Amino acid sequence: MRKIRLGQSDLTVSEYCLGTMTYGSQTDEADAHRQLDMAMEAGINFLDAAEMYPVNPVTMDTAGDTEAIVGRWIADRKPQDLIVATKITGKGSVAIRDRAPITADRMRAAVDASLRRMQVECIDIYQLHWPNRGSYHFRQLWGFDPTGQDRAETVAHMTEILTLAQELIAAGKIRHIALSNETAWGLGLWLQLAESLGLPRVLSIQNEYSLLCRYFDTDLAEACWNEQVPLLAYSPLAAGLLTGKYAGNVTPEDSRRARNSDLGGRITGRVFEAVSGYLGIAQQHGLDPVHMAVQWTLSRPVPTLPIIGATTSGQLAHLLGGVGVDLTDEAKADIDQLHRAIPMVY
Repeated sequence: MRKIRLGQSDLTVSEYCLGTMTYGSQTDEADAHRQLDMAMEAGINFLDAAEMYPVNPVTMDTAGDTEAIVGRWIADRKPQDLIVATKITGKGSVAIRDRAPITADRMRAAVDASLRRMQVECIDIYQLHWPNRGSYHFRQLWGFDPTGQDRAETVAHMTEILTLAQELIAAGKIRHIALSNETAWGLGLWLQLAESLGLPRVLSIQNEYSLLCRYFDTDLAEACWNEQVPLLAYSPLAAGLLTGKYAGNVTPEDSRRARNSDLGGRITGRVFEAVSGYLGIAQQHGLDPVHMAVQWTLSRPVPTLPIIGATTSGQLAHLLGGVGVDLTDEAKADIDQLHRAIPMVY
């Protein structure tokens, strides 16, 4: 698998990142370790986790289980050149007692806890799962209202976190600080403060991005290109919608939708029309729809790495079969035409 330099760092990562959010809920430990072995054999050296995982559902009782499962695999296999990313949970999460916001004190403790669970000496990329001030991600776009935000409070918070990041980097506990579910304005302010105060620069941004979710494509894409901040694209299969398994509004047994009926707000009035269109494009061009959706993220003009995740090792094997698949200019043109016809489906 192709390896690339990540942003302005010295990290060399595989072009696919392996997501682990189902480990400990839908995916048991034995299959999780099987997936991790498969990923390494395929050339993936980049893993993404979070302190609140597993999901479906997220609970305080299970938070940290995914990191612990990954940690036991790391301790047993001792993989070389592994790049590990994880996240501190944002304000309001049911995975954190009192649903506390991100602060320096909580982040210091969260880093230490993640290091213990993952059994590593250093976390390569430490991400803020979502901003304290709120976000339009997770289908919150339709009611998004930034007028309650306080710029001075945001600046103070960002400065506090970047200052702590400098301390944690100096201590060898993390290598880079990064963002998730952020906006163009937020990214710009993080970068401005880092430069003006001589503090660590954010390395990457992890936001949802797929054929069905393209909020990234305008202002944020411009910011990331000019600032050399790559996108780590989560849910490139739109929580399974782009596989076609829910086509016709069905719900397969043991699927993600069986646990979360609207897939976190992704099931809308127009989504199946769009899904049908993308499945048709894949068929027309002789492509597997899963491979087309993932490889499309890699074809974007702004550097984008897909985070692939699978409930089972069989699903992961299917995903890995798409490594190296090329999308023709004609296929990309058909995708763009459909997006213009049916944009913003959720």
